[in-house]
Amino acid sequence: MSLITLVGASGAEPGREFYYLGPIEECRDCRLKGVCFNLEAGSRYRIVEVRDQRHECREQEGDMVAAVVVEKVPTPGAVPKKSSIEGSVVTFQPSGCGRIGCPNYMLCNPIGKADGAKCSVVAVNGDLECPIGRDMVSVDLM
Repeated sequence: MSLITLVGASGAEPGREFYYLGPIEECRDCRLKGVCFNLEAGSRYRIVEVRDQRHECREQEGDMVAAVVVEKVPTPGAVPKKSSIEGSVVTFQPSGCGRIGCPNYMLCNPIGKADGAKCSVVAVNGDLECPIGRDMVSVDLM
């Protein structure tokens, strides 16, 4: 499903991906907030089309915002092997191990996925080697 939203004009390129983390307080009185805030917080999106419309935005520090068409795309993540069934819905839990230098850290603690969030496993990508011995697999989450 495609949606129209606004992004900084300098970053408005087809194929570019971003995480929408939710509305920002400074924009609560903006007349365009309905277009900017129509995405799902914590989700990852890909720009599929850039429209000709441009608008001034006080939060973009001199940059304009451009209207773009986006599609929601899966977020890479890691889940326990027992939860790694394609098509299943899991309650996401970050690893909590705190090993920032681990090559799997960003999979175990993906951007935008909060503790307790319900996520669908859309693909199982394979086993992960966990330095603390957990039985984890790489997945794509929606």
